[in-house]
Amino acid sequence: MERIDPDRLDKLKTKMLGDVAGAMGVFLAYVGDQTGVYRALAANGRSTSDALARLAGVDARYLREWLSANAAFGYVVYHDDDDTFSLTPEQAELLAQDANTNSFQPFFQGLVSQVARQDRAVEVFRSGSGRDWGDHAPGCFCGVERGFRVMYQENLLQKWIPATDGVSIKLEAGAKVADVGCGNGASALLLARAFPKSTVIGFDFHGPSIAKARTSAAEADLTNVRFEIAGANNFPGDGYDLVCVFDALHDMGDPVGAARHVRQALKPDGTFMVVEPVAEDELRDNLTQLAGIYYGFSTTICLPTSRAQEVALCLGAQAGPKRIADVLRTAGFTRVRHTMNTESNMILEARP
Repeated sequence: MERIDPDRLDKLKTKMLGDVAGAMGVFLAYVGDQTGVYRALAANGRSTSDALARLAGVDARYLREWLSANAAFGYVVYHDDDDTFSLTPEQAELLAQDANTNSFQPFFQGLVSQVARQDRAVEVFRSGSGRDWGDHAPGCFCGVERGFRVMYQENLLQKWIPATDGVSIKLEAGAKVADVGCGNGASALLLARAFPKSTVIGFDFHGPSIAKARTSAAEADLTNVRFEIAGANNFPGDGYDLVCVFDALHDMGDPVGAARHVRQALKPDGTFMVVEPVAEDELRDNLTQLAGIYYGFSTTICLPTSRAQEVALCLGAQAGPKRIADVLRTAGFTRVRHTMNTESNMILEARP
């Protein structure tokens, strides 16, 4: 066995200490998000811990300890001259704001949801069994929806749709659209609101998500969108001008079968738009922090969800554009184009 190198050991220990600090910081940041402390501090400005406790409606002693930890982690600023705390504009952007893609709170909520049922995650990892999407803690669905909603708001209409050949014109004139694996409906609602002449139907196999999507559609008073419980391999209807799958193809047990069903449901000149987490084709090119996060969520969410379904292909959240394109071509699509990448996603366009 190779001897321990003291320098390498110290560097690894330093990194792991930072990881433990980061993990604790993530958990405390989640607590601050759920209790509204960051938002209260951002709104009120520089505050004593007692004043902030009154504003946020939390226990003053616990908050003092929480603020001290946050100051040590660099998540808030401590002012020794008057024993107050504050947020820099950058800290507020990342921790106290929800309507932008810079917010880390959706990541934090998703991570905490995995730890909340860590015994189940360990059991699945050891056995290799599948795990239904609905088996996760509710925070998983909320975190996913929070993160994806702002991502779609900033990219779907401004970048992804314009990059897909001829789709904008069809949507403006009035198209029939299916959003498959729509979750809580963020993308479908956005499309319906932006293109009132089009009809958008969201499909998902998770009943609670469809129920929430229906509630959101009613609250938004949108009459050109509806939501139905259906799987990707058997959603109803045909003659679709556009079928979209947002960050969900890799979760499917049979993505080839799902893509084949999409091809059959499209018009001859229809478009299949696939949005997936950004990734490279080779692991050696994919060893980044963001990829590590995606691989991590893929280990506990995406792969077990796929394995719980028929075929259980287990693409994973970092399949890469070549692997996704192979799935689409195997399903019978003859024209597949990798249209663009954004910071967190890659977009592919397929035609029959």
